[in-house]
Amino acid sequence: MPMNKKSGHVSCRKTGLKLHLIGAMVLSVTAGGLAQAEPLPKEAVLPLALAQKAAAAGLAKCEEGGYKVSVAIADRGGNLKVLLRGDGAGPHTTDSSFRKAYTAASLRRSTLHLAELITKVPGIQALREMNDRILILGGGLPIELEGEVVGGIGVGGAPGGHLDEACAAAGLASLGNP
Repeated sequence: MPMNKKSGHVSCRKTGLKLHLIGAMVLSVTAGGLAQAEPLPKEAVLPLALAQKAAAAGLAKCEEGGYKVSVAIADRGGNLKVLLRGDGAGPHTTDSSFRKAYTAASLRRSTLHLAELITKVPGIQALREMNDRILILGGGLPIELEGEVVGGIGVGGAPGGHLDEACAAAGLASLGNP
């Protein structure tokens, strides 16, 4: 096949027509396939304003108790959406709060409930090892909006998982979730 040195295009008169016909057939099959495709799934998302509101309410609850904590919000995919580190909170609290939020969003359960469950059912202790983001300590709760889990809230730094969880619950309550 001869090549045009100026344009860099390959010139082939006999196969050029064939390529155009094949391209047209592929395009018509693809276009027809797109028109008949299934509708895209729709899923609720956690708006940033609500994530910020929940995090601020969780932090305020812990500050009322004198606890120096961090509060994290993860979206449904486990991505960090909001992170608030309270004054005086230890450096480890940013990581633990995010990992609790991630765990609650991913496993769709309270991390305190999961911690209690693991002690009762030793066969599921492998949950701790699923990946390096999972943290099964009290303080993480799933965030549900209109019956759909859209993320998780995690609190780290209070002297006990039950206290972290109470602050996370205050964050949920600010959204109208019990």
